[in-house]
Amino acid sequence: MFRKLAQKFYVFMMGRNGPDDLFRLCSWSAVAVALISVFVRNLWLGIFLSAIYYGLLAYSIFRLLSKNVYKRRRENDKYVAFKNRMKSFFKRKKAQFRDRKTHVYKKCPHCKVTLRLPKQKGKHTVSCPKCRKSFETKI
Repeated sequence: MFRKLAQKFYVFMMGRNGPDDLFRLCSWSAVAVALISVFVRNLWLGIFLSAIYYGLLAYSIFRLLSKNVYKRRRENDKYVAFKNRMKSFFKRKKAQFRDRKTHVYKKCPHCKVTLRLPKQKGKHTVSCPKCRKSFETKI
């Protein structure tokens, strides 16, 4: 019986988008908004949060069942690229905070890449490893 049901579900989902990273974000955001709305005492704010909850839930189900896989994949790729940019930004800030006593971070004026330099007082000539151009910096 369960095999037959699983087979029917498999056939139903053929050619559909299915769960991806953006679907998971929308679903978990809907759960978070629902939990927040439980503790809200204001009527209008509760109605507003409920509308957000139902909107997120509807969008996540729409993404899950959509047959326009190409468009949903492009949306998901944009989300994943944004997520990776944010992740690398915070990872870089964490490293800068960790190294704040021993190193300083300067940008190359030519290619704008961030360089990690040892914290030694004075003027230094730095060669950028990416563009191979030298520039003066004061630490």
